[in-house]
Parts: sequence; C-alpha cells; structure tokens
Amino acid sequence: MTYKGFLQGFKHRYENPVQYVLPLGEQQINMNEYIGNKVRLAFTGKMECVNCGRKIKKTYNSGYCYPCFTKLPENDLCIVKPHECHYHLGTCRDPEFAISHCMIPHYVYLAISSGVKVGLTRKNNEKKRWIDQGAVRAIPIAEVPDRKTAGELEVYLTQFLADKTDWRKMLKGQIELVDLIELREEIQQKFPERFQPFILKEDEWNEFVYPVAEKLDKVKAYNLDKQPEIEDELIGIKGQYLMFKNGVLNLKKYSGYEVEFSEE
Repeated sequence: MTYKGFLQGFKHRYENPVQYVLPLGEQQINMNEYIGNKVRLAFTGKMECVNCGRKIKKTYNSGYCYPCFTKLPENDLCIVKPHECHYHLGTCRDPEFAISHCMIPHYVYLAISSGVKVGLTRKNNEKKRWIDQGAVRAIPIAEVPDRKTAGELEVYLTQFLADKTDWRKMLKGQIELVDLIELREEIQQKFPERFQPFILKEDEWNEFVYPVAEKLDKVKAYNLDKQPEIEDELIGIKGQYLMFKNGVLNLKKYSGYEVEFSEE
C-alpha cells in the first residue's frame, strides 16, 4: 500500500520503546512496524505551508510559507531565544498566542541525548520535547511561571552546561550517561536567589527507549531536495530522524513536503 500526504512531523505514544506515528494524508502510519524492512519514501515535488496550506516552492522554519514565517508568533526570534521575549514592550506578534503559549508554566530541564544539556519546554509538553531531541534520560529541575523566566534561567545555566544536542552522536548512540539526580543537586546550588523558589525535586528521572534495530557507524544525511526518492532499509527511529541503512532523514526539516511512502 502506498500512502501519500504532506509531512508535518511525528506523533508519539509513550511506550517502551517509543511508538512513532506518521500522519500522512488521512492515514496514521505506525512507523515502528516497518523497522527492518526496505521502504520507499519519495518527494513528489509539491510543497504547502503547514499553517495556511498555500502552495509554495520553498519552506521557511520547517514548513511555513514566507508570509507565515514573518508574521506568526511561533516563528518569532523569541521562540528560540525566550529570554529576549518582548511581550512587555507591546511588540508581540500576537498577544493572545503569548498568553496561551508563553505566559504559562514552563520547565527548565536536564536531558541526555549525547551529552547532558539544559533546555526548556512548556509544562505538559516535556515528553514530546525530550523525545524529539532523542533524549534517553531527562528530568525537570525548575518550574517557572512563564517562558521568559525559563529562558533567563536556561541562559544562566549555559555557563555550566551545553544547550545543544550533538545529533550525530545521538544517532550513533554515543551517549555519556550521568546520574541526573546528582547533577541536578549540583546545578541547583548554582541557581541565583531569584530562581530558588522555582526549584523542583523529582524523585527520579524519565527514561526513553527508541526503536533502533541496528547502530549506525557513520551518519550521512539524506536530502529530499537533491535526492527526492529514498529506497533503503529502515533500521530505526530516534528523535525526529528516520534511520536507514545508508543514511538518515530529519523528518521535521521537510515539513510541508508532499511524499509517498510504501514498503518495498
């Protein structure tokens, strides 16, 4: 059977291992079932904006048309740099979006995808965030009232911890495991006084197992713009990546691309 539709990223079921579901058209494809099989993924050449649905020739910020990229609040710079939130200046692209997405409780967390990193996410979105990063262990260390405060704490902690994932090491399984409880205690002692009231003391960290049948020795990225058709054995899924025998594909990067998917 051949499935056809526009990519918009994975959905997850938080099981062991993580179950990856790919919405494509009106279908919900359980991708775990195809691991170990040769599959075909082909870009048809068509693209549409993931927000407004207009036909486009180029995507911006993982799936948007240019007008949506420049106007939507979810594409503003403060989304990737929350400490630079400008809501209080009256220049927010959409105050209603800010109230529902930014002026709500956020977690600052520690996660291990390759090495340990510090990050932030909306409360109740943490599992999706951690899985999208390919984290094998993660724990929230602070709950703050809004995104800007979370960003300020995250930036402060980057003097002690990385805030990026090495995606190649993550996919290869080159992971530096540490005791997150012990590290949390050490890091929380460095919190400035203004962040002390937000400290969290979870009893244990979260662990995630991914459906990976084989390890990768080398990581070569497939590019649908240069190679629109992939025929390869699917050996795993981790983070936002389909892992094939001969390359990997960052599915989020190609949001808004119309593809056909089938088992060979």
